Amino acid sequence: MTPAELSRTVVRVVRSAVDEGALVLVGGAVPDVVKVERPRPGGGGDYASGVALKLAAAAGLPPRRVAELLRQRIADQPGIALVDVTGPGFLNITLDRGAQFDVVRQIVRCGTRYGYGDALRGHSHAFADAGESRAGVVTEVVVRLIRAQGGEACIVAHGGSRLPVVACEAGQLAELVGPDAARWAMLRAARHDRPRTDVDELLGQRESSSFFRVRYAYSRSRALVRNARQLGFAAEAGDVPEGDVLLGLLGDHPGVLESAARHRAPDRLARQLEALADELLCFQHGVLPLGDEKPSAAHRSRLALAEAAGTVLAGGLSLLGIDAPEFL
Repeated sequence: MTPAELSRTVVRVVRSAVDEGALVLVGGAVPDVVKVERPRPGGGGDYASGVALKLAAAAGLPPRRVAELLRQRIADQPGIALVDVTGPGFLNITLDRGAQFDVVRQIVRCGTRYGYGDALRGHSHAFADAGESRAGVVTEVVVRLIRAQGGEACIVAHGGSRLPVVACEAGQLAELVGPDAARWAMLRAARHDRPRTDVDELLGQRESSSFFRVRYAYSRSRALVRNARQLGFAAEAGDVPEGDVLLGLLGDHPGVLESAARHRAPDRLARQLEALADELLCFQHGVLPLGDEKPSAAHRSRLALAEAAGTVLAGGLSLLGIDAPEFL
Protein backbone atom coordinates (compact mmCIF):
# COMPACT_ATOMS: atom_id res chain seq x y z
CA MET A 1 0.00 0.00 0.00
CA THR A 2 1.47 3.34 -1.08
CA PRO A 3 0.91 6.61 0.82
CA ALA A 4 -1.47 7.70 -1.95
CA GLU A 5 -3.54 4.52 -1.52
CA LEU A 6 -3.50 4.94 2.26
CA SER A 7 -4.67 8.54 1.86
CA ARG A 8 -7.62 7.37 -0.24
CA THR A 9 -8.41 4.72 2.38
CA VAL A 10 -8.55 7.33 5.14
CA VAL A 11 -10.78 9.57 2.98
CA ARG A 12 -13.17 6.64 2.45
CA VAL A 13 -13.26 5.98 6.18
CA VAL A 14 -14.04 9.62 6.96
CA ARG A 15 -16.78 9.70 4.33
CA SER A 16 -18.26 6.46 5.69
CA ALA A 17 -18.26 7.81 9.26
CA VAL A 18 -20.04 10.96 8.07
CA ASP A 19 -22.60 9.03 6.00
CA GLU A 20 -23.40 6.79 8.96
CA GLY A 21 -23.80 9.74 11.31
CA ALA A 22 -20.93 8.66 13.57
CA LEU A 23 -19.08 11.86 12.67
CA VAL A 24 -21.08 15.02 12.05
CA LEU A 25 -19.25 17.78 10.18
CA VAL A 26 -20.59 21.28 9.72
CA GLY A 27 -21.69 21.39 6.10
CA GLY A 28 -20.82 17.69 5.77
CA ALA A 29 -17.50 18.66 4.19
CA VAL A 30 -15.28 15.61 3.68
CA PRO A 31 -11.75 16.38 2.44
CA ASP A 32 -10.83 15.17 -1.03
CA VAL A 33 -7.26 14.44 0.05
CA VAL A 34 -5.80 13.46 3.42
CA LYS A 35 -2.11 13.93 4.02
CA VAL A 36 -0.18 10.92 5.29
CA GLU A 37 3.54 11.11 6.01
CA ARG A 38 6.35 9.41 7.86
CA PRO A 39 5.86 9.61 11.65
CA ARG A 40 7.72 12.41 13.35
CA PRO A 41 10.28 11.68 16.11
CA GLY A 42 8.50 9.94 18.95
CA GLY A 43 5.72 8.63 16.72
CA GLY A 44 5.17 5.01 15.78
CA GLY A 45 3.87 3.00 12.86
CA ASP A 46 4.67 3.31 9.17
CA TYR A 47 2.66 6.47 8.49
CA ALA A 48 0.93 9.23 10.44
CA SER A 49 -1.98 11.51 9.66
CA GLY A 50 -3.26 14.64 11.34
CA VAL A 51 -6.67 14.41 9.70
CA ALA A 52 -8.43 14.41 13.09
CA LEU A 53 -6.89 17.78 13.91
CA LYS A 54 -8.15 19.14 10.59
CA LEU A 55 -11.69 17.86 11.16
CA ALA A 56 -12.02 18.79 14.83
CA ALA A 57 -13.40 22.31 14.35
CA ALA A 58 -16.03 21.19 11.80
CA ALA A 59 -16.99 18.27 14.07
CA GLY A 60 -17.20 20.42 17.20
CA LEU A 61 -15.11 17.83 19.07
CA PRO A 62 -11.59 17.65 20.51
CA PRO A 63 -9.13 16.31 17.93
CA ARG A 64 -8.33 13.26 20.03
CA ARG A 65 -12.03 12.35 20.19
CA VAL A 66 -12.25 12.56 16.38
CA ALA A 67 -9.15 10.38 16.12
CA GLU A 68 -10.69 7.75 18.40
CA LEU A 69 -13.82 7.72 16.23
CA LEU A 70 -11.70 7.00 13.17
CA ARG A 71 -9.07 4.71 14.71
CA GLN A 72 -10.89 1.36 14.63
CA ARG A 73 -12.58 2.09 11.32
CA ILE A 74 -9.17 2.59 9.72
CA ALA A 75 -7.74 -0.46 11.50
CA ASP A 76 -10.51 -2.60 9.98
CA GLN A 77 -9.44 -1.74 6.41
CA PRO A 78 -7.54 -4.30 4.30
CA GLY A 79 -3.78 -3.94 4.57
CA ILE A 80 -3.86 -2.15 7.94
CA ALA A 81 -2.34 -3.98 10.91
CA LEU A 82 -2.67 -1.41 13.69
CA VAL A 83 -3.73 2.19 14.33
CA ASP A 84 -2.73 4.13 17.44
CA VAL A 85 -3.73 7.62 18.56
CA THR A 86 -0.87 9.73 19.84
CA GLY A 87 -0.36 13.28 21.05
CA PRO A 88 -3.25 15.69 20.51
CA GLY A 89 -4.90 13.40 17.96
CA PHE A 90 -2.42 12.02 15.43
CA LEU A 91 -3.29 8.68 13.85
CA ASN A 92 -0.23 6.42 13.61
CA ILE A 93 -0.86 3.66 11.09
CA THR A 94 1.05 0.39 10.79
CA LEU A 95 0.63 -1.59 7.58
CA ASP A 96 0.63 -5.34 7.58
CA ARG A 97 3.70 -6.85 5.96
CA GLY A 98 1.80 -8.12 2.92
CA ALA A 99 0.47 -4.65 2.16
CA GLN A 100 3.97 -3.21 2.39
CA PHE A 101 5.26 -5.57 -0.27
CA ASP A 102 2.36 -4.74 -2.54
CA VAL A 103 4.52 -1.71 -3.42
CA VAL A 104 7.07 -3.99 -5.09
CA ARG A 105 4.35 -5.83 -6.98
CA GLN A 106 2.84 -2.53 -8.09
CA ILE A 107 6.20 -1.37 -9.42
CA VAL A 108 6.49 -4.61 -11.39
CA ARG A 109 3.04 -3.95 -12.89
CA CYS A 110 3.61 -0.26 -13.68
CA GLY A 111 7.27 -0.35 -14.66
CA THR A 112 8.89 3.05 -15.08
CA ARG A 113 5.45 4.71 -14.91
CA TYR A 114 5.12 3.80 -11.24
CA GLY A 115 3.92 6.87 -9.35
CA TYR A 116 1.97 8.32 -12.27
CA GLY A 117 -1.56 9.32 -11.30
CA ASP A 118 -4.48 11.65 -11.85
CA ALA A 119 -4.02 14.10 -8.96
CA LEU A 120 -3.86 17.05 -11.39
CA ARG A 121 -6.61 15.90 -13.72
CA GLY A 122 -8.58 18.94 -14.85
CA HIS A 123 -5.63 21.28 -14.29
CA SER A 124 -4.26 23.08 -17.33
CA HIS A 125 -1.00 25.04 -17.53
CA ALA A 126 0.78 26.96 -20.28
CA PHE A 127 4.39 28.00 -19.86
CA ALA A 128 6.46 30.49 -21.81
CA ASP A 129 9.30 29.08 -23.88
CA ALA A 130 12.52 30.11 -22.13
CA GLY A 131 14.82 28.70 -24.79
CA GLU A 132 18.17 27.12 -23.96
CA SER A 133 18.33 28.48 -20.42
CA ARG A 134 18.05 26.83 -17.06
CA ALA A 135 14.43 27.97 -16.94
CA GLY A 136 13.85 26.20 -20.24
CA VAL A 137 15.16 22.91 -18.84
CA VAL A 138 13.11 23.28 -15.65
CA THR A 139 9.95 24.13 -17.56
CA GLU A 140 10.34 21.15 -19.87
CA VAL A 141 10.53 18.78 -16.87
CA VAL A 142 7.67 20.50 -15.03
CA VAL A 143 5.46 19.94 -18.09
CA ARG A 144 6.41 16.26 -18.03
CA LEU A 145 5.68 15.99 -14.31
CA ILE A 146 2.27 17.64 -14.62
CA ARG A 147 1.29 15.32 -17.47
CA ALA A 148 2.42 12.34 -15.37
CA GLN A 149 -0.16 13.41 -12.78
CA GLY A 150 -3.01 13.64 -15.29
CA GLY A 151 -2.82 17.38 -15.89
CA GLU A 152 -2.52 19.23 -19.18
CA ALA A 153 0.57 21.33 -19.81
CA CYS A 154 2.33 22.87 -22.77
CA ILE A 155 5.07 25.32 -23.66
CA VAL A 156 4.08 28.32 -25.79
CA ALA A 157 6.54 29.88 -28.19
CA HIS A 158 7.35 33.26 -26.73
CA GLY A 159 9.94 34.66 -24.37
CA GLY A 160 9.85 34.18 -20.63
CA SER A 161 11.85 34.86 -17.51
CA ARG A 162 15.08 32.98 -17.01
CA LEU A 163 16.57 31.40 -13.93
CA PRO A 164 20.26 32.08 -13.37
CA VAL A 165 22.76 29.37 -14.22
CA VAL A 166 25.55 31.47 -12.68
CA ALA A 167 28.58 30.38 -14.71
CA CYS A 168 26.91 29.58 -18.00
CA GLU A 169 23.63 28.90 -19.74
CA ALA A 170 22.29 25.41 -20.32
CA GLY A 171 23.85 24.94 -23.74
CA GLN A 172 27.27 26.10 -22.59
CA LEU A 173 27.22 23.88 -19.51
CA ALA A 174 26.21 20.91 -21.65
CA GLU A 175 29.23 21.49 -23.87
CA LEU A 176 31.47 21.21 -20.80
CA VAL A 177 29.97 18.20 -19.04
CA GLY A 178 27.49 16.65 -21.47
CA PRO A 179 23.71 17.07 -21.62
CA ASP A 180 22.83 14.59 -18.85
CA ALA A 181 25.22 16.00 -16.25
CA ALA A 182 24.18 19.54 -17.17
CA ARG A 183 20.51 18.71 -16.70
CA TRP A 184 21.21 17.07 -13.34
CA ALA A 185 23.09 20.17 -12.13
CA MET A 186 20.24 22.47 -13.10
CA LEU A 187 17.44 20.26 -11.85
CA ARG A 188 19.04 19.05 -8.60
CA ALA A 189 19.22 22.61 -7.26
CA ALA A 190 16.02 24.28 -6.05
CA ARG A 191 14.65 26.93 -8.40
CA HIS A 192 16.29 29.87 -6.65
CA ASP A 193 19.50 28.11 -5.60
CA ARG A 194 22.71 28.21 -7.55
CA PRO A 195 23.33 24.97 -9.43
CA ARG A 196 26.72 23.35 -8.97
CA THR A 197 28.71 23.75 -12.16
CA ASP A 198 32.03 22.26 -11.08
CA VAL A 199 33.08 20.00 -13.96
CA ASP A 200 35.16 17.62 -11.84
CA GLU A 201 32.33 17.23 -9.34
CA LEU A 202 29.71 16.52 -12.00
CA LEU A 203 31.79 14.08 -14.02
CA GLY A 204 33.76 12.40 -11.23
CA GLN A 205 32.89 8.75 -10.67
CA ARG A 206 33.01 9.00 -6.89
CA GLU A 207 30.66 9.11 -3.92
CA SER A 208 30.69 12.90 -3.70
CA SER A 209 28.96 13.14 -7.09
CA SER A 210 25.20 12.70 -6.69
CA PHE A 211 24.85 12.48 -10.48
CA PHE A 212 27.22 9.51 -10.55
CA ARG A 213 25.61 7.79 -7.52
CA VAL A 214 22.10 7.87 -8.96
CA ARG A 215 23.08 6.44 -12.33
CA TYR A 216 25.53 3.97 -10.79
CA ALA A 217 22.82 2.67 -8.44
CA TYR A 218 20.58 1.97 -11.43
CA SER A 219 23.39 0.13 -13.26
CA ARG A 220 24.07 -1.93 -10.12
CA SER A 221 20.40 -2.97 -9.96
CA ARG A 222 20.64 -4.27 -13.51
CA ALA A 223 23.91 -6.06 -12.76
CA LEU A 224 22.26 -7.81 -9.79
CA VAL A 225 19.49 -9.10 -12.07
CA ARG A 226 22.00 -10.37 -14.61
CA ASN A 227 24.15 -12.05 -11.95
CA ALA A 228 21.11 -13.67 -10.34
CA ARG A 229 20.07 -15.06 -13.70
CA GLN A 230 23.50 -16.66 -14.05
CA LEU A 231 23.05 -18.20 -10.60
CA GLY A 232 19.71 -19.65 -11.67
CA PHE A 233 17.18 -17.58 -9.72
CA ALA A 234 14.84 -14.68 -10.32
CA ALA A 235 13.12 -11.99 -8.28
CA GLU A 236 10.03 -12.73 -6.21
CA ALA A 237 8.44 -10.13 -3.90
CA GLY A 238 8.43 -11.13 -0.26
CA ASP A 239 9.42 -10.16 3.25
CA VAL A 240 12.75 -8.31 3.53
CA PRO A 241 13.12 -7.04 7.11
CA GLU A 242 16.43 -5.32 6.37
CA GLY A 243 14.86 -3.48 3.41
CA ASP A 244 12.37 -1.37 5.35
CA VAL A 245 14.08 1.95 4.58
CA LEU A 246 14.37 1.17 0.88
CA LEU A 247 10.78 -0.04 0.79
CA GLY A 248 9.65 3.13 2.53
CA LEU A 249 11.35 5.31 -0.08
CA LEU A 250 9.65 3.33 -2.85
CA GLY A 251 6.31 3.77 -1.13
CA ASP A 252 6.89 7.51 -0.86
CA HIS A 253 7.71 7.89 -4.55
CA PRO A 254 4.17 8.56 -5.88
CA GLY A 255 3.73 11.32 -3.31
CA VAL A 256 7.07 12.85 -4.27
CA LEU A 257 6.08 12.89 -7.95
CA GLU A 258 2.77 14.56 -7.12
CA SER A 259 4.47 17.13 -4.90
CA ALA A 260 7.10 17.88 -7.56
CA ALA A 261 4.33 18.44 -10.11
CA ARG A 262 2.13 20.58 -7.85
CA HIS A 263 4.99 22.82 -6.74
CA ARG A 264 6.76 22.81 -10.13
CA ALA A 265 9.87 21.60 -8.34
CA PRO A 266 11.91 18.96 -10.21
CA ASP A 267 14.54 19.23 -7.47
CA ARG A 268 12.19 17.28 -5.18
CA LEU A 269 12.31 14.36 -7.58
CA ALA A 270 16.09 14.64 -7.96
CA ARG A 271 16.58 14.52 -4.19
CA GLN A 272 14.25 11.54 -3.94
CA LEU A 273 16.30 9.68 -6.53
CA GLU A 274 19.47 10.55 -4.66
CA ALA A 275 18.09 9.16 -1.38
CA LEU A 276 16.82 6.04 -3.15
CA ALA A 277 20.19 5.50 -4.85
CA ASP A 278 22.12 5.86 -1.60
CA GLU A 279 19.92 3.32 0.16
CA LEU A 280 20.09 0.87 -2.76
CA LEU A 281 23.89 1.07 -2.83
CA CYS A 282 23.94 0.11 0.86
CA PHE A 283 21.32 -2.62 0.41
CA GLN A 284 22.89 -4.27 -2.67
CA HIS A 285 25.59 -6.15 -0.77
CA GLY A 286 23.15 -8.67 0.71
CA VAL A 287 21.17 -9.40 -2.44
CA LEU A 288 23.21 -12.24 -3.97
CA PRO A 289 24.36 -15.46 -2.26
CA LEU A 290 27.93 -15.42 -0.97
CA GLY A 291 30.46 -18.19 -1.54
CA ASP A 292 28.82 -21.61 -1.63
CA GLU A 293 25.51 -20.27 -0.28
CA LYS A 294 22.47 -21.47 -2.25
CA PRO A 295 19.84 -18.98 -3.49
CA SER A 296 16.95 -18.85 -1.06
CA ALA A 297 13.54 -17.18 -0.79
CA ALA A 298 15.27 -14.32 1.05
CA HIS A 299 17.61 -13.76 -1.90
CA ARG A 300 14.68 -13.73 -4.32
CA SER A 301 12.86 -11.18 -2.15
CA ARG A 302 15.93 -8.96 -1.85
CA LEU A 303 16.43 -9.13 -5.59
CA ALA A 304 12.82 -8.10 -6.19
CA LEU A 305 13.28 -5.08 -3.94
CA ALA A 306 16.56 -4.08 -5.61
CA GLU A 307 15.06 -4.52 -9.09
CA ALA A 308 12.04 -2.41 -8.09
CA ALA A 309 14.36 0.33 -6.83
CA GLY A 310 16.22 0.27 -10.14
CA THR A 311 12.95 0.57 -12.05
CA VAL A 312 11.96 3.64 -10.03
CA LEU A 313 15.39 5.20 -10.57
CA ALA A 314 15.05 4.67 -14.33
CA GLY A 315 11.56 6.15 -14.37
CA GLY A 316 12.63 9.18 -12.35
CA LEU A 317 15.66 9.84 -14.52
CA SER A 318 13.46 9.57 -17.60
CA LEU A 319 11.14 12.25 -16.23
CA LEU A 320 14.19 14.47 -15.72
CA GLY A 321 15.25 13.78 -19.31
CA ILE A 322 18.40 11.95 -18.23
CA ASP A 323 19.65 8.64 -19.57
CA ALA A 324 19.80 5.61 -17.24
CA PRO A 325 22.77 3.53 -18.46
CA GLU A 326 22.64 -0.20 -17.82
CA PHE A 327 26.44 -0.35 -17.85
CA LEU A 328 28.49 2.34 -16.14
